[in-house]
Amino acid sequence: MSTTTGPDTQASPQTARMLARREQAVARGVAVSLPIAAAHAAGARLTDVDGRTYIDFTGGIGTLNVGHAHPKVVAAVEAQVRRLTHTCFPVAAYEPYVALCERLNALVPGPGPKKTILLNSGAEAVENAVKIARAATGRPAVVAFEQSFHGRTLLGMTLTGKVHPYKAGFGPFAPEVYHLPHPYRDPAAGAAASSQAWEDWFAEHLLAVVAPSSVAAVVVEPVAGEGGFLPVPPECLKALRAWCTRNGSVLVVDEVQTGFGRTGRMFGMEHAGIHADLTALAKSLAGGLPLAAVTGRADLMDAPPVGGLGSTYGGNPVACAAALAVLDVFESERLVERGARIGAVVAERFQRFAERFPFIGEARGVGAMQALEFVKDPRSRAPDAGRARAVQQAALARGLMILTAGMHANVLRTLMPLVIDDADLEAGLGILEAALDAAR
Repeated sequence: MSTTTGPDTQASPQTARMLARREQAVARGVAVSLPIAAAHAAGARLTDVDGRTYIDFTGGIGTLNVGHAHPKVVAAVEAQVRRLTHTCFPVAAYEPYVALCERLNALVPGPGPKKTILLNSGAEAVENAVKIARAATGRPAVVAFEQSFHGRTLLGMTLTGKVHPYKAGFGPFAPEVYHLPHPYRDPAAGAAASSQAWEDWFAEHLLAVVAPSSVAAVVVEPVAGEGGFLPVPPECLKALRAWCTRNGSVLVVDEVQTGFGRTGRMFGMEHAGIHADLTALAKSLAGGLPLAAVTGRADLMDAPPVGGLGSTYGGNPVACAAALAVLDVFESERLVERGARIGAVVAERFQRFAERFPFIGEARGVGAMQALEFVKDPRSRAPDAGRARAVQQAALARGLMILTAGMHANVLRTLMPLVIDDADLEAGLGILEAALDAAR
Protein backbone atom coordinates (compact mmCIF):
# COMPACT_ATOMS: atom_id res chain seq x y z
CA MET A 1 0.00 0.00 0.00
CA SER A 2 1.51 3.32 -1.06
CA THR A 3 2.00 6.17 1.36
CA THR A 4 -0.60 8.92 1.20
CA THR A 5 0.88 12.27 0.26
CA GLY A 6 -1.01 15.54 0.05
CA PRO A 7 -0.41 18.57 -2.14
CA ASP A 8 2.05 21.37 -1.65
CA THR A 9 0.63 24.71 -0.57
CA GLN A 10 0.43 25.64 -4.23
CA ALA A 11 -0.68 23.39 -7.06
CA SER A 12 2.23 21.72 -8.84
CA PRO A 13 2.73 22.21 -12.57
CA GLN A 14 0.46 19.57 -14.07
CA THR A 15 -2.36 20.24 -11.64
CA ALA A 16 -1.97 24.00 -12.09
CA ARG A 17 -2.15 23.64 -15.87
CA MET A 18 -5.25 21.46 -15.67
CA LEU A 19 -7.01 23.85 -13.31
CA ALA A 20 -6.07 26.81 -15.52
CA ARG A 21 -7.51 25.03 -18.55
CA ARG A 22 -10.63 24.27 -16.54
CA GLU A 23 -11.05 27.93 -15.62
CA GLN A 24 -10.84 28.95 -19.26
CA ALA A 25 -13.08 26.21 -20.68
CA VAL A 26 -15.63 25.26 -18.03
CA ALA A 27 -18.59 27.36 -16.90
CA ARG A 28 -17.97 29.24 -13.65
CA GLY A 29 -21.09 27.77 -12.07
CA VAL A 30 -19.49 24.32 -11.82
CA ALA A 31 -18.04 24.31 -8.31
CA VAL A 32 -14.43 23.53 -7.37
CA SER A 33 -14.87 21.57 -4.15
CA LEU A 34 -11.26 20.36 -4.09
CA PRO A 35 -8.40 21.69 -6.30
CA ILE A 36 -7.44 18.25 -7.60
CA ALA A 37 -6.83 16.96 -11.13
CA ALA A 38 -7.43 13.21 -11.02
CA ALA A 39 -5.39 10.77 -13.09
CA HIS A 40 -6.57 7.36 -11.86
CA ALA A 41 -8.17 5.71 -8.85
CA ALA A 42 -8.85 2.31 -7.34
CA GLY A 43 -10.83 1.27 -4.31
CA ALA A 44 -10.76 4.14 -1.83
CA ARG A 45 -7.64 5.85 -3.19
CA LEU A 46 -7.25 8.48 -5.89
CA THR A 47 -4.02 9.59 -7.58
CA ASP A 48 -3.71 13.00 -9.20
CA VAL A 49 -1.85 14.03 -12.35
CA ASP A 50 1.26 14.81 -10.29
CA GLY A 51 1.35 11.34 -8.73
CA ARG A 52 0.04 12.32 -5.29
CA THR A 53 -2.30 9.79 -3.68
CA TYR A 54 -5.28 10.62 -1.51
CA ILE A 55 -7.61 8.61 0.69
CA ASP A 56 -11.08 9.32 -0.66
CA PHE A 57 -13.83 10.11 1.86
CA THR A 58 -15.95 11.73 -0.91
CA GLY A 59 -16.77 8.73 -3.09
CA GLY A 60 -17.79 10.94 -6.01
CA ILE A 61 -20.42 12.49 -3.67
CA GLY A 62 -21.71 9.05 -2.80
CA THR A 63 -21.60 7.40 -6.22
CA LEU A 64 -18.79 4.99 -5.46
CA ASN A 65 -19.95 2.73 -2.64
CA VAL A 66 -18.24 -0.18 -4.44
CA GLY A 67 -15.12 1.96 -4.87
CA HIS A 68 -13.25 3.38 -7.81
CA ALA A 69 -12.84 1.02 -10.77
CA HIS A 70 -13.98 -2.14 -9.03
CA PRO A 71 -12.56 -5.02 -11.13
CA LYS A 72 -15.93 -6.75 -11.50
CA VAL A 73 -17.61 -3.54 -12.64
CA VAL A 74 -14.80 -2.81 -15.08
CA ALA A 75 -15.03 -6.33 -16.51
CA ALA A 76 -18.80 -6.06 -16.95
CA VAL A 77 -18.45 -2.71 -18.70
CA GLU A 78 -15.72 -3.99 -21.02
CA ALA A 79 -17.77 -7.04 -21.98
CA GLN A 80 -20.94 -5.03 -22.59
CA VAL A 81 -19.30 -2.28 -24.63
CA ARG A 82 -18.13 -4.91 -27.11
CA ARG A 83 -21.68 -6.22 -27.52
CA LEU A 84 -23.94 -3.18 -27.51
CA THR A 85 -23.41 0.43 -26.50
CA HIS A 86 -26.78 2.00 -27.24
CA THR A 87 -30.12 1.61 -29.00
CA CYS A 88 -32.46 3.78 -26.88
CA PHE A 89 -34.53 1.26 -24.97
CA PRO A 90 -37.91 2.39 -26.36
CA VAL A 91 -36.53 1.77 -29.86
CA ALA A 92 -35.01 -1.66 -29.28
CA ALA A 93 -35.12 -3.45 -25.94
CA TYR A 94 -32.11 -5.27 -24.52
CA GLU A 95 -31.58 -7.77 -21.74
CA PRO A 96 -29.47 -5.72 -19.25
CA TYR A 97 -32.24 -3.12 -18.87
CA VAL A 98 -34.90 -5.74 -18.20
CA ALA A 99 -32.63 -7.76 -15.91
CA LEU A 100 -31.78 -4.71 -13.82
CA CYS A 101 -35.45 -3.75 -13.49
CA GLU A 102 -36.19 -7.30 -12.31
CA ARG A 103 -33.48 -7.13 -9.67
CA LEU A 104 -34.52 -3.70 -8.41
CA ASN A 105 -38.15 -4.80 -8.22
CA ALA A 106 -37.05 -7.64 -5.95
CA LEU A 107 -34.58 -5.55 -3.93
CA VAL A 108 -36.47 -2.34 -3.11
CA PRO A 109 -38.63 -2.63 0.05
CA GLY A 110 -42.36 -3.04 -0.27
CA PRO A 111 -44.94 -5.57 -1.36
CA GLY A 112 -45.22 -6.51 -5.01
CA PRO A 113 -45.86 -6.43 -7.76
CA LYS A 114 -43.40 -3.63 -8.58
CA LYS A 115 -42.08 -2.08 -11.78
CA THR A 116 -39.08 0.14 -12.63
CA ILE A 117 -38.04 2.81 -15.13
CA LEU A 118 -34.34 3.56 -15.72
CA LEU A 119 -33.07 7.11 -16.17
CA ASN A 120 -29.84 9.12 -16.08
CA SER A 121 -29.66 11.04 -12.80
CA GLY A 122 -31.15 11.47 -9.37
CA ALA A 123 -32.93 14.64 -10.45
CA GLU A 124 -34.58 12.74 -13.30
CA ALA A 125 -35.61 9.98 -10.93
CA VAL A 126 -37.28 12.40 -8.52
CA GLU A 127 -38.99 14.32 -11.35
CA ASN A 128 -40.35 11.13 -12.87
CA ALA A 129 -41.58 9.95 -9.49
CA VAL A 130 -43.57 13.19 -9.19
CA LYS A 131 -44.91 12.76 -12.73
CA ILE A 132 -46.03 9.23 -11.91
CA ALA A 133 -47.64 10.33 -8.64
CA ARG A 134 -49.57 13.12 -10.35
CA ALA A 135 -50.71 10.82 -13.14
CA ALA A 136 -51.85 8.19 -10.63
CA THR A 137 -53.69 10.52 -8.24
CA GLY A 138 -54.92 13.28 -10.53
CA ARG A 139 -53.69 15.75 -7.91
CA PRO A 140 -51.23 18.64 -8.40
CA ALA A 141 -49.52 19.34 -5.06
CA VAL A 142 -46.21 17.97 -3.85
CA VAL A 143 -44.86 18.33 -0.32
CA ALA A 144 -41.12 18.43 0.38
CA PHE A 145 -38.94 19.55 3.29
CA GLU A 146 -36.60 22.39 4.06
CA GLN A 147 -32.87 21.55 3.95
CA SER A 148 -33.52 18.87 1.34
CA PHE A 149 -31.80 18.40 -2.02
CA HIS A 150 -33.52 16.77 -4.97
CA GLY A 151 -31.57 18.01 -8.00
CA ARG A 152 -30.78 20.98 -10.22
CA THR A 153 -33.49 20.73 -12.87
CA LEU A 154 -36.52 23.04 -12.64
CA LEU A 155 -38.64 20.69 -10.56
CA GLY A 156 -35.59 19.36 -8.72
CA MET A 157 -34.62 22.90 -7.69
CA THR A 158 -38.19 23.66 -6.72
CA LEU A 159 -38.35 20.62 -4.46
CA THR A 160 -34.93 21.41 -2.96
CA GLY A 161 -35.15 23.18 0.39
CA LYS A 162 -31.81 24.97 0.21
CA VAL A 163 -31.56 28.29 -1.63
CA HIS A 164 -27.80 28.89 -1.97
CA PRO A 165 -26.27 27.88 -4.28
CA TYR A 166 -28.96 25.73 -5.88
CA LYS A 167 -31.91 28.10 -6.34
CA ALA A 168 -30.67 31.68 -6.06
CA GLY A 169 -31.27 33.55 -9.32
CA PHE A 170 -32.92 30.64 -11.11
CA GLY A 171 -36.61 31.38 -10.49
CA PRO A 172 -39.48 31.37 -11.09
CA PHE A 173 -39.97 27.82 -9.97
CA ALA A 174 -42.54 25.13 -10.65
CA PRO A 175 -45.95 25.64 -9.02
CA GLU A 176 -47.73 23.48 -6.45
CA VAL A 177 -44.65 22.55 -4.40
CA TYR A 178 -44.87 23.17 -0.64
CA HIS A 179 -42.10 22.95 1.94
CA LEU A 180 -42.41 21.98 5.59
CA PRO A 181 -39.70 22.36 8.27
CA HIS A 182 -37.18 19.57 8.39
CA PRO A 183 -38.13 17.40 11.38
CA TYR A 184 -34.59 16.84 12.67
CA ARG A 185 -34.47 20.03 14.74
CA ASP A 186 -38.07 21.16 14.77
CA PRO A 187 -39.01 22.49 18.24
CA ALA A 188 -41.85 19.98 18.39
CA ALA A 189 -39.48 17.06 17.93
CA GLY A 190 -38.88 16.60 21.64
CA ALA A 191 -42.55 15.95 22.30
CA ALA A 192 -43.09 13.95 19.13
CA ALA A 193 -41.87 10.62 20.40
CA SER A 194 -44.56 8.53 18.74
CA SER A 195 -45.54 8.15 15.12
CA GLN A 196 -48.98 9.54 16.01
CA ALA A 197 -47.38 12.67 17.45
CA TRP A 198 -45.34 13.07 14.30
CA GLU A 199 -48.43 12.59 12.17
CA ASP A 200 -50.13 15.36 14.14
CA TRP A 201 -47.04 17.53 13.62
CA PHE A 202 -47.16 16.91 9.87
CA ALA A 203 -50.89 17.58 9.59
CA GLU A 204 -50.60 20.80 11.61
CA HIS A 205 -47.83 22.19 9.41
CA LEU A 206 -49.66 21.10 6.29
CA LEU A 207 -52.76 23.09 7.24
CA ALA A 208 -50.89 26.33 6.68
CA VAL A 209 -49.77 25.57 3.12
CA VAL A 210 -52.00 23.15 1.18
CA ALA A 211 -55.19 21.11 1.39
CA PRO A 212 -54.47 17.43 2.02
CA SER A 213 -56.93 16.48 -0.74
CA SER A 214 -54.63 18.22 -3.25
CA VAL A 215 -51.44 16.37 -2.25
CA ALA A 216 -50.26 13.95 -4.93
CA ALA A 217 -46.97 13.10 -3.21
CA VAL A 218 -44.75 13.64 -0.22
CA VAL A 219 -41.04 13.55 -1.15
CA VAL A 220 -38.51 12.84 1.60
CA GLU A 221 -34.86 11.84 2.03
CA PRO A 222 -34.36 9.43 4.96
CA VAL A 223 -31.25 11.50 5.72
CA ALA A 224 -30.96 14.98 4.22
CA GLY A 225 -27.67 14.82 2.32
CA GLU A 226 -26.75 18.30 1.12
CA GLY A 227 -28.71 19.69 4.05
CA GLY A 228 -26.01 18.44 6.42
CA PHE A 229 -26.71 14.74 7.03
CA LEU A 230 -29.88 15.33 9.03
CA PRO A 231 -31.67 12.03 9.79
CA VAL A 232 -35.45 12.04 9.70
CA PRO A 233 -36.55 10.35 12.94
CA PRO A 234 -37.82 6.82 12.26
CA GLU A 235 -41.15 7.57 13.92
CA CYS A 236 -41.55 10.55 11.61
CA LEU A 237 -41.02 8.35 8.55
CA LYS A 238 -43.59 5.94 9.93
CA ALA A 239 -46.00 8.86 10.35
CA LEU A 240 -45.48 10.01 6.76
CA ARG A 241 -46.11 6.46 5.57
CA ALA A 242 -49.35 6.28 7.57
CA TRP A 243 -50.54 9.73 6.50
CA CYS A 244 -49.95 9.04 2.80
CA THR A 245 -51.82 5.75 3.03
CA ARG A 246 -54.83 7.37 4.70
CA ASN A 247 -54.82 10.43 2.46
CA GLY A 248 -54.41 8.58 -0.83
CA SER A 249 -51.10 10.35 -1.48
CA VAL A 250 -47.92 8.77 -2.84
CA LEU A 251 -44.90 8.49 -0.54
CA VAL A 252 -41.77 9.13 -2.61
CA VAL A 253 -38.55 8.26 -0.79
CA ASP A 254 -35.44 9.83 -2.30
CA GLU A 255 -32.73 7.21 -1.72
CA VAL A 256 -30.32 8.78 -4.19
CA GLN A 257 -27.61 9.35 -1.56
CA THR A 258 -28.84 7.07 1.24
CA GLY A 259 -29.29 4.01 -0.96
CA PHE A 260 -27.00 1.05 -1.55
CA GLY A 261 -25.53 0.47 1.87
CA ARG A 262 -24.58 4.00 2.83
CA THR A 263 -26.59 3.97 6.07
CA GLY A 264 -25.76 0.40 7.09
CA ARG A 265 -28.91 -0.96 5.44
CA MET A 266 -29.45 -1.38 1.72
CA PHE A 267 -31.89 1.56 1.83
CA GLY A 268 -32.18 4.27 4.44
CA MET A 269 -35.93 3.83 4.89
CA GLU A 270 -35.32 0.33 6.24
CA HIS A 271 -34.18 1.81 9.56
CA ALA A 272 -37.78 2.93 10.09
CA GLY A 273 -39.22 -0.35 8.83
CA ILE A 274 -41.24 1.37 6.12
CA HIS A 275 -41.57 1.11 2.34
CA ALA A 276 -42.14 3.83 -0.22
CA ASP A 277 -44.79 3.81 -2.91
CA LEU A 278 -42.09 5.09 -5.28
CA THR A 279 -38.35 4.98 -4.59
CA ALA A 280 -35.86 7.24 -6.40
CA LEU A 281 -32.41 5.70 -6.90
CA ALA A 282 -29.16 6.88 -8.49
CA LYS A 283 -25.56 7.63 -7.43
CA SER A 284 -24.05 4.28 -6.31
CA LEU A 285 -26.44 2.23 -8.44
CA ALA A 286 -23.91 1.86 -11.27
CA GLY A 287 -20.51 2.37 -9.69
CA GLY A 288 -19.97 5.82 -11.14
CA LEU A 289 -21.70 5.43 -14.49
CA PRO A 290 -24.75 7.68 -15.08
CA LEU A 291 -27.82 5.66 -14.16
CA ALA A 292 -30.92 6.24 -12.06
CA ALA A 293 -34.21 4.50 -11.43
CA VAL A 294 -37.71 4.83 -10.07
CA THR A 295 -39.03 1.61 -8.58
CA GLY A 296 -42.52 1.34 -7.18
CA ARG A 297 -45.94 -0.19 -7.03
CA ALA A 298 -46.90 -1.55 -10.43
CA ASP A 299 -50.31 0.14 -10.42
CA LEU A 300 -48.68 3.53 -9.86
CA MET A 301 -45.85 2.94 -12.32
CA ASP A 302 -48.37 2.04 -15.02
CA ALA A 303 -50.48 5.18 -14.47
CA PRO A 304 -48.77 7.38 -17.12
CA PRO A 305 -49.83 6.67 -20.71
CA VAL A 306 -47.54 4.92 -23.19
CA GLY A 307 -44.90 7.46 -24.21
CA GLY A 308 -45.42 9.51 -21.05
CA LEU A 309 -42.22 8.10 -19.56
CA GLY A 310 -38.91 7.63 -21.31
CA SER A 311 -35.33 8.76 -21.80
CA THR A 312 -32.95 8.68 -24.75
CA TYR A 313 -29.97 7.56 -22.70
CA GLY A 314 -31.72 6.26 -19.58
CA GLY A 315 -30.86 2.64 -18.92
CA ASN A 316 -27.97 2.62 -21.35
CA PRO A 317 -26.79 -1.01 -21.72
CA VAL A 318 -23.26 -0.26 -20.52
CA ALA A 319 -24.55 1.49 -17.40
CA CYS A 320 -27.00 -1.38 -16.79
CA ALA A 321 -24.19 -3.92 -17.04
CA ALA A 322 -22.23 -1.91 -14.49
CA ALA A 323 -25.24 -1.80 -12.16
CA LEU A 324 -25.80 -5.54 -12.37
CA ALA A 325 -22.14 -6.04 -11.44
CA VAL A 326 -22.53 -3.56 -8.56
CA LEU A 327 -25.41 -5.59 -7.13
CA ASP A 328 -23.32 -8.75 -7.44
CA VAL A 329 -20.47 -7.05 -5.55
CA PHE A 330 -22.84 -6.01 -2.79
CA GLU A 331 -23.82 -9.62 -2.31
CA SER A 332 -20.41 -11.25 -2.65
CA GLU A 333 -18.54 -8.70 -0.52
CA ARG A 334 -21.37 -8.12 2.00
CA LEU A 335 -21.09 -4.37 1.59
CA VAL A 336 -24.25 -3.55 3.50
CA GLU A 337 -22.74 -5.16 6.59
CA ARG A 338 -19.45 -3.45 5.82
CA GLY A 339 -21.25 -0.09 5.70
CA ALA A 340 -22.66 -0.72 9.16
CA ARG A 341 -19.22 -1.60 10.52
CA ILE A 342 -17.62 1.48 8.95
CA GLY A 343 -20.39 3.60 10.39
CA ALA A 344 -19.83 2.25 13.89
CA VAL A 345 -16.11 3.04 13.70
CA VAL A 346 -16.61 6.54 12.32
CA ALA A 347 -19.46 7.41 14.70
CA GLU A 348 -17.42 6.39 17.74
CA ARG A 349 -14.44 8.43 16.52
CA PHE A 350 -16.59 11.44 15.68
CA GLN A 351 -18.11 11.42 19.15
CA ARG A 352 -14.60 11.56 20.58
CA PHE A 353 -13.81 14.48 18.26
CA ALA A 354 -16.94 16.28 19.47
CA GLU A 355 -15.86 15.83 23.09
CA ARG A 356 -12.33 17.02 22.38
CA PHE A 357 -12.90 19.99 20.07
CA PRO A 358 -15.35 22.65 21.37
CA PHE A 359 -15.94 24.02 17.87
CA ILE A 360 -17.72 20.77 16.90
CA GLY A 361 -21.34 21.46 17.73
CA GLU A 362 -22.57 17.98 16.89
CA ALA A 363 -21.49 14.63 15.52
CA ARG A 364 -24.38 12.81 13.86
CA GLY A 365 -25.35 10.37 11.15
CA VAL A 366 -26.62 6.94 10.25
CA GLY A 367 -24.28 4.10 9.26
CA ALA A 368 -21.37 5.25 7.12
CA MET A 369 -23.21 8.54 6.51
CA GLN A 370 -21.60 10.52 9.35
CA ALA A 371 -21.02 14.24 9.80
CA LEU A 372 -19.32 16.85 11.98
CA GLU A 373 -21.05 20.21 12.39
CA PHE A 374 -18.80 23.22 13.13
CA VAL A 375 -20.00 26.10 15.30
CA LYS A 376 -18.45 29.34 16.53
CA ASP A 377 -19.84 28.91 20.02
CA PRO A 378 -21.31 25.79 21.66
CA ARG A 379 -24.11 27.80 23.25
CA SER A 380 -25.27 29.90 20.31
CA ARG A 381 -24.45 27.17 17.80
CA ALA A 382 -23.71 29.87 15.24
CA PRO A 383 -22.45 28.07 12.14
CA ASP A 384 -18.72 28.25 11.40
CA ALA A 385 -18.22 27.60 7.70
CA GLY A 386 -14.74 29.10 7.82
CA ARG A 387 -13.45 26.51 10.24
CA ALA A 388 -15.11 23.68 8.33
CA ARG A 389 -13.36 24.87 5.18
CA ALA A 390 -10.05 25.21 7.04
CA VAL A 391 -10.30 21.63 8.32
CA GLN A 392 -11.21 20.41 4.84
CA GLN A 393 -8.14 22.12 3.33
CA ALA A 394 -5.84 20.95 6.14
CA ALA A 395 -7.06 17.40 5.54
CA LEU A 396 -6.45 17.73 1.82
CA ALA A 397 -2.91 18.95 2.45
CA ARG A 398 -2.33 15.76 4.45
CA GLY A 399 -3.84 13.47 1.81
CA LEU A 400 -7.55 13.15 2.67
CA MET A 401 -10.44 14.14 0.42
CA ILE A 402 -13.60 15.15 2.32
CA LEU A 403 -16.57 17.38 1.46
CA THR A 404 -18.64 20.03 3.19
CA ALA A 405 -22.43 20.20 3.35
CA GLY A 406 -25.21 21.92 5.28
CA MET A 407 -27.27 25.06 4.90
CA HIS A 408 -24.22 27.14 5.90
CA ALA A 409 -21.50 24.83 4.50
CA ASN A 410 -20.36 24.23 8.09
CA VAL A 411 -20.59 20.43 8.04
CA LEU A 412 -18.01 17.85 7.01
CA ARG A 413 -19.51 14.58 5.76
CA THR A 414 -18.18 11.08 5.10
CA LEU A 415 -18.96 9.29 1.84
CA MET A 416 -15.99 6.93 1.67
CA PRO A 417 -16.34 3.84 -0.55
CA LEU A 418 -17.62 0.90 1.45
CA VAL A 419 -14.74 -1.21 0.11
CA ILE A 420 -12.25 0.91 2.05
CA ASP A 421 -9.94 -1.31 4.09
CA ASP A 422 -9.43 -0.88 7.81
CA ALA A 423 -5.96 0.58 7.38
CA ASP A 424 -7.10 3.35 5.04
CA LEU A 425 -10.15 4.04 7.17
CA GLU A 426 -7.98 4.46 10.24
CA ALA A 427 -5.43 6.52 8.30
CA GLY A 428 -8.14 8.81 6.97
CA LEU A 429 -9.62 9.35 10.42
CA GLY A 430 -6.14 10.06 11.76
CA ILE A 431 -5.59 12.68 9.06
CA LEU A 432 -8.92 14.27 9.90
CA GLU A 433 -7.99 14.43 13.58
CA ALA A 434 -4.69 16.10 12.70
CA ALA A 435 -6.57 18.60 10.53
CA LEU A 436 -8.92 19.37 13.43
CA ASP A 437 -5.87 19.98 15.64
CA ALA A 438 -4.41 22.29 13.02
CA ALA A 439 -7.63 24.31 12.83
CA ARG A 440 -7.85 25.08 16.58
